[in-house]
Amino acid sequence: MRIVHVPFGYYPDVVGGTEVYVAELARGLRSRGVESVVAAPATRAGNERYAHDGVPVRRFTVDQSANVGDVYGEGDAVAAEAIGGILDDVRADILHLHAFTRAASLRAARVARRQGVAVVFTYHTPTASCVRGTLLHDGHEPCDGSLIAQRCTACLLESRGVPLAVREALSRVPAPLGATVGSTGVSGRWATALRARELTTARHDAFRQLLREADAVVAVCEWVRSLLIRAGAMPSRLIVSRQGTPHRPLPARDPRAVGGPLRLAFVGRLHPAKGVHVVLGALAEQRELDLELDIYGVAQDVEGVRYREELVALASGDPRVRVGEPLDSDRVVDTLAGYDATVVPSQWLETGPLTVLESFAAGVPVVGSNLGGIAELVGHDRNGWLVPHADIKAWGAALAQLTSHRGFVDRLRAGVRPPRSTDDVARDMLSVYEAIVPRRTHQRVSIPVGVA
Repeated sequence: MRIVHVPFGYYPDVVGGTEVYVAELARGLRSRGVESVVAAPATRAGNERYAHDGVPVRRFTVDQSANVGDVYGEGDAVAAEAIGGILDDVRADILHLHAFTRAASLRAARVARRQGVAVVFTYHTPTASCVRGTLLHDGHEPCDGSLIAQRCTACLLESRGVPLAVREALSRVPAPLGATVGSTGVSGRWATALRARELTTARHDAFRQLLREADAVVAVCEWVRSLLIRAGAMPSRLIVSRQGTPHRPLPARDPRAVGGPLRLAFVGRLHPAKGVHVVLGALAEQRELDLELDIYGVAQDVEGVRYREELVALASGDPRVRVGEPLDSDRVVDTLAGYDATVVPSQWLETGPLTVLESFAAGVPVVGSNLGGIAELVGHDRNGWLVPHADIKAWGAALAQLTSHRGFVDRLRAGVRPPRSTDDVARDMLSVYEAIVPRRTHQRVSIPVGVA
């Protein structure tokens, strides 16, 4: 069996949790005799072939001049054609989309179907369905993810700084009128704003169509499963398969000796959505707290570099905070084991994140936002502590609680259990693949119910 995986990007570029998931899935599938090829958008012009960790990688060109309607809608034709060529070249049985972008698109899925290749889609991040990308309504309150064109259009316009009265009016602009504006070739901020309802509708339609046409749809947590059902995913083709970690759990640690500051760590991507600034804001209000915070952040792009500079400025003058270099993936668990807790202050609906699993593999409790997948993985007052995501005072109170009661931290640590493994994920995916490959002979089957 041959699988072509399409994530957002891939190694050796700076990667995120989706790419880590794909790399580990390919490794687990290989141990089960399943061949994987990773196809990812090229970071420069031209196609490229190489291997990473024994897995063939094919980088393909994306048409950077593609019109905005394709970006929001069916996707880039050049990328879809390139993916079709890769599927044909490797004689793929399955196209597994791990993103929903202009490259990993509905158009690419339809190319696969025309070639008799089955399609699997995994929902890894809110960007797959949310035009804002965070599933936080107006940037604040968690959204249920329902695809409501007017509401989503207004939310998108709010994220672009459009005033309330204007965005409410633009959210009611009929989609055909937006299409007319697009047909004139006029571009710019206000032209795009006039098309916001049209583009949002196109995104919703493309996402719904992908769910209908995919042979299997994978939710990596329960809130995603609920969202996908509301969006029209067929229950018979929907599986819940939680993420896993490749790291073996470390032996349980003895309670730390009394004395010394509470040691906290953040590991992950540097981006405002990850919320480190919220923790720093809480620390700024409570200078007396006896703790240390080490930030091991990855700046994936210009925005990440800028955010790192903001964090350094926020932490300036506070000797308790250190902004360090990112950790190699094979060092994360061993490093976290030296801390009392991990902070995961995400400001959007995570489907994981992997940091929680790595923390649990290290035997360390998590202080995290009461949102999305974090709230599903972290048991409040059992193996961690959940905090209202954007409430600086609540974060300060949580850190004060941990600092003042070290026995409390030890109790949380005792509640940590070994997390799910990437081997479990590979086992789930293999069962899905084996169920849908018969589609190549035009047989429709129901996939097995997933495990959490």
